[in-house]
Amino acid sequence: MPAVAAKDLTIGVCHPAYRIAPVLSARLPETTVFQERSADAIKSHMPQLDVLVVSGAWRDDLLAGAEKLRWIQAIGVGYNQFPLADLRRRGIRLTNAVGVNANAVSEHAMALVLALSRRLPEARDNQHRKHWRPMISDPQTREDEVTDKTLGIIGLGAIGNRLATLAKAFGMRVIGTKGNPAAYQGAADLVLPSDRLGELLDSADYVVLCCPLNPDTTNLIGAAELRRMKPSAYLVNVSRGQVVVESELISTLQRGDIAGAALDLTIDEPLRPESPLWELPNVLITPHTGGETSRYEQRLVDIIVENVRRWERDEPFIHQVAGVA
Repeated sequence: MPAVAAKDLTIGVCHPAYRIAPVLSARLPETTVFQERSADAIKSHMPQLDVLVVSGAWRDDLLAGAEKLRWIQAIGVGYNQFPLADLRRRGIRLTNAVGVNANAVSEHAMALVLALSRRLPEARDNQHRKHWRPMISDPQTREDEVTDKTLGIIGLGAIGNRLATLAKAFGMRVIGTKGNPAAYQGAADLVLPSDRLGELLDSADYVVLCCPLNPDTTNLIGAAELRRMKPSAYLVNVSRGQVVVESELISTLQRGDIAGAALDLTIDEPLRPESPLWELPNVLITPHTGGETSRYEQRLVDIIVENVRRWERDEPFIHQVAGVA
């Protein structure tokens, strides 16, 4: 795309909660910026837009009448909801927000590991019951320590690598998988190629999913993989619900074949009221809040502003999805 001046751009933001437009307007006062809360509300504005900032609210019919649209900024990291072939055909750039929530998600993952280790969900349940739990005689059923435990990270990207750094601070041994282990520079003690996932599952006390959702990771963790985990191990998912075969995870948890799971994501969101996951005592659920942070708007706007300035200089964008425009 040819260079364009920021003053000539109209940017539409579509998100039901995050207050992105005011932060963006303050950083780009020469640019027309507005925000709507839903796809229905933004649709009538599509003919005016040069840039659309959106993620979960995206619908393919928004492309109808979007003659001026030249760039979509995904609010999150994932972009599987967008029609990549259509965007490529129309010459519309797509960028995502890689790293925007790396701190938040990695800290959330570590918090889930600690919560499972220290049995905090049980403590909260006991608090609601006004029950003061007595001391436990059996050492195997007490709270545990993460020091000297093995943390297995599936996906050593920005989130996984920061989680490795946090885990090392707690004295954990960290192993992880990465498409190209030779390119890894980080805190993990051992990095395995993706096709050696089984070795990680065999030895990890906590298996944390940090990988992106793509054809290779869809249904990555199913019955066979869960069987390889130690009976004392926990599964933590801060990736995407579709990375796990949910029905097989439920069966595994119901049988007690692994110690438990902490899930920030499920296949259906919100999670269906009838899902057995709600009632399983060895499951901790958070409602896809791993990426929630008070700094989200500012971190996202940093990416947008950087790319607007690059557009003005006719330079390559950062975080552009390969093969799109």
